[in-house]
Amino acid sequence: MAAPIITAELITLDADLGTTKRDVIAALAERLAAAGRAGDAVALRDAALARESQSATGLPGGIAIPHCKSAAVTSASLGFARLNPKVDFGAPDGPADLVFLIAAPEGGGAEHMKVLSTLARSLVRPEFVAALRGAATTEEVLALIDGVLTPQSTESPRPDPSISAASPAAGSTGPQPDSGPTRSPGTAAPSAETKDRPQPRGIVAVTACPTGIAHTYMAADSLVAAGERAGITVHVETQGSSGSTALDPEIIATASAVVFATDVGVRGRERFAGKPVVESGVKRAINEPDVMIGEALRAAADPAASRVSGSPGETSSAASSSGSLGWGTRLRQILLTGVSYMIPFVAAGGLLIALGFLFGGYEIADNAKTIVLDNSLTALPDGGLSTYIGAVLFQLGSLAFSFLVPALAGYIAYAIADRPGLAPGFTAGAVAVFVGAGFLGGLVGGLIAGFAALWISKLAVPQWARGLMPVVVIPLFASLTVGMLMFIVLGKPLAAVTNGLTDWLNGLSGTSVIVLGVILGLMMCFDLGGPVNKAAYSFAAAGLSVNDPASLRIMAAVMAAGMVPPLAMALATVLRPRLFTMAERENGKAAWLLGASFISEGAIPFAAADPLRVIPAMMAGGAVTGALVMAGGTTLSAPHGGIFVFFAIGHIGWFLLALLAGTLTAAACVTAAKTIGRTAAPTPAVPVTV
Repeated sequence: MAAPIITAELITLDADLGTTKRDVIAALAERLAAAGRAGDAVALRDAALARESQSATGLPGGIAIPHCKSAAVTSASLGFARLNPKVDFGAPDGPADLVFLIAAPEGGGAEHMKVLSTLARSLVRPEFVAALRGAATTEEVLALIDGVLTPQSTESPRPDPSISAASPAAGSTGPQPDSGPTRSPGTAAPSAETKDRPQPRGIVAVTACPTGIAHTYMAADSLVAAGERAGITVHVETQGSSGSTALDPEIIATASAVVFATDVGVRGRERFAGKPVVESGVKRAINEPDVMIGEALRAAADPAASRVSGSPGETSSAASSSGSLGWGTRLRQILLTGVSYMIPFVAAGGLLIALGFLFGGYEIADNAKTIVLDNSLTALPDGGLSTYIGAVLFQLGSLAFSFLVPALAGYIAYAIADRPGLAPGFTAGAVAVFVGAGFLGGLVGGLIAGFAALWISKLAVPQWARGLMPVVVIPLFASLTVGMLMFIVLGKPLAAVTNGLTDWLNGLSGTSVIVLGVILGLMMCFDLGGPVNKAAYSFAAAGLSVNDPASLRIMAAVMAAGMVPPLAMALATVLRPRLFTMAERENGKAAWLLGASFISEGAIPFAAADPLRVIPAMMAGGAVTGALVMAGGTTLSAPHGGIFVFFAIGHIGWFLLALLAGTLTAAACVTAAKTIGRTAAPTPAVPVTV
């Protein structure tokens, strides 16, 4: 039998768990680990803080729901704390006193996800929240939560936590299938003034957050409840971790407008083509559901309102529409989508190439293909089995690495036009490689392919041809468009720019090399895994070539600088522990391994808590390391792995010296910065359990 989601030992009442959300999350994570729910409290805390860095989990009404999926979680679990004093979790109306830490195992079963989402949805019910505040004992709180998660059979059946089609909000009567104007019980009848007006037929919505555990379902219930208050039926499709039941096409067809409350892309967006649309992040639907429903109703009555494009994947055309995403934000999302899908090809391919060098030597690059094709285990080449294994690993890595530019272009186009953009995007990337335009060509080609597919999807076609559009027409003509442009117009100029950049890099010497190292180091440490960090990393990884010494030096500078922040924070917590809270000191222990593995995100919890002191200090250390690596001629033929790919590092002694210098610089700077204005060390809070 599966362990219960929450037990009495996971509940803390009227406790002082610290003054920051990091302290509270750390204390709850430790409770889960002590109860055997997580193998590593630090890893669980870091996963929750990483989710917190994407968007704050504080909600109106003094509630916070930090949550995450983590491999450290052994059993889907719920930790609860009623805080005194309250702690700020980023809610618009002030700090929170009720905090739930929702911890789900990586790849956890759908049933666990549904149970956790049920709890999250119950938090939009005022009576449930009031009961939690009024409970006198741990047992009362446990009974309240158990009553939500596992209702007694004598109660009315509770709807499935995945709201889709006509599923109502938890604890409400909810809307029934749409059949014209519908009013839920308890909703005031339309006034005489509005009775004779044409009433909207209903609204459909899609909610989704990055982890799909809590905000997805709370936003859904909030929108349904707001619809009830407005006398409108709202059907919501939740695209969360517990799965998604698609809205009935008939309900979509009869809806007057659509609300997209998502922090990620909407799956199956093309189903809503032509509908008036209101878009926002998922938290706005929790904080302002009535406002969003009002906007949707106005959009339904406005012929000029922004509408969902006929192309899957496009945002609304009018950015001025309330709640719509701006094109600056949208472009950043598009480019980061391409980079995020590209990185696995880079990491896997680059590490396989590095392993090939380990087994077969660097000369394996010249004859790996011949060895793999012409020899077998029964006819080993010179050097025996080791050389043969090296050739196979190098060839595997080279093939994987060759997808770098096509994957970048393909998924940039995918982010713009969804699946119909994949074929023209990958084609654009292949053309970029063919003409020598490289990474820059893939970037430009992916954008052209995506927008070409988007434009073609808007063309009015007969009903009989619509089924052919996403499968044949859009990929064919978008591929033709981008291919012709790349071959005839853009290919040679982009190749010239790429070759010029390569020649410039190869020609750098002296001060110029050091300046480049400083710039790369600053970029790697500016946002610790964010867009600027990813831009520097992508620049290095995309240009990596074992036959190009300049690219190997750039890769070494980027990786060494990216290792500095976690190592520096880990060192600072050891040198001056009194400047850091207990939670930060625990986080520093994990940061040693994260830094050594080239995971810059290991410093995010420190930067999130004290950005003005931490980030400049990390940038100083990164600049020192980047400059020294470039000045010393250190090379790296693997795009990831940190110190664990030591065999792929040229001049490893200088690499380690540069890394040490940057780490010491950053640690010294952050220590000095934290000392300024402080007369005493922070005293860690002592949890009080009732």
